[in-house]
Amino acid sequence: MTNRNMRREILKGGLAFAGLSVLGIPEWALPALAQGETLVPFTDIPANANFTPAPDRRTFDLRKIDGPFTPKDQFFTTQHYGHPEVDPATFRLKVTGLVDRPKSLSLDDLKKMGNAELIAGFECSGNRRPLQGLSGNGRWNGVPLKTVLDSAGVKSSAREFVFFGADHGEEEVEFRTQKYKLDQQFGRSLNREKAMSGDPFLAWALNGEPLTRHQGSPLRLLVPGWYGVCNVKWLSQIHLQEDQYLGKYQARWYRTVKGEMIDGEMKWNETAVTHMQLKSFIARVTRDGSRYKVLGVVLNDGTPLRTVEVRVDDGPWQPATMDPSTKSKYSWKLFTYTWAGATPGEHTLVSRVTDANGKVQPTEQDLENKKSFLEDNSQHPRKVMIS
Repeated sequence: MTNRNMRREILKGGLAFAGLSVLGIPEWALPALAQGETLVPFTDIPANANFTPAPDRRTFDLRKIDGPFTPKDQFFTTQHYGHPEVDPATFRLKVTGLVDRPKSLSLDDLKKMGNAELIAGFECSGNRRPLQGLSGNGRWNGVPLKTVLDSAGVKSSAREFVFFGADHGEEEVEFRTQKYKLDQQFGRSLNREKAMSGDPFLAWALNGEPLTRHQGSPLRLLVPGWYGVCNVKWLSQIHLQEDQYLGKYQARWYRTVKGEMIDGEMKWNETAVTHMQLKSFIARVTRDGSRYKVLGVVLNDGTPLRTVEVRVDDGPWQPATMDPSTKSKYSWKLFTYTWAGATPGEHTLVSRVTDANGKVQPTEQDLENKKSFLEDNSQHPRKVMIS
């Protein structure tokens, strides 16, 4: 089914998202460009911005969104140890450690456990202005992680569930005054509660087609609502253990340091990169005659949303409209706003999202005590020139 036909079927069904009615949504609220609609360039994107795929990174040009799902050849990717080539015919997923029945599962073995579907979008924890292109949304096919773990029998002593990819490289590990060079696999871990929750997913297909090499073929982990680094590609082994896993990309690289005033004193808190922080941004602005349309994206951890708003220059916040074709809990959520009365000259547009718990997307000033570029979910002003 094409994105356009899918949107038509969703509208026919009269679906609602997070309590926001979609009845009467006009056709322009959907993301595909209409006839006669032209793109209004952002003036804050650097002239040397490059969306051409590179060997180690692929960035999605969000101005080209034409439906809820990101095409597989445009879905963003980034990695640390290159792109291993794993033969699906000889592939085996090992399940080892604190299990009753260690496993070595082929792709066919996994497919015999079921063929579930998960709609989920996510971003790299380093995704940030001015491009915001390390983000995407897909329809994934696979099997819940819990199904595989249940088949192996999880021992009561298992507390840490470690996921290793087939990608690996030499790393320097430092211990006090000593340094060791070791070949290490990429690894991330989940605690028992999260791993057994039913949310994590083992995917072998994206948008109805087998995973590409860039997307972790033949199998990858998805942790819905969490940042991309948690979604281990080229998944080759799940190892259950009692002790905490302290691999480089779990314990050292993907950390956020943020200061908080407690009793009048600044306390510095270091946290792991896990679930996505509440975020929205404007992806494109288009013109149709005298009418201007703003399309934006919300990414978060699956918490229901209350409102999405857009502000032009220093004007009041105005409500935006959610696109019903992105209603799934863990998908990204597209929104639209009609900008009336646009005057010639340069203008600044910004969006903000508020979730059902009352949490509001922070401003850049709100995050001034955050010391790393990871997890930048600040409001992102965009600039356009109206002629």
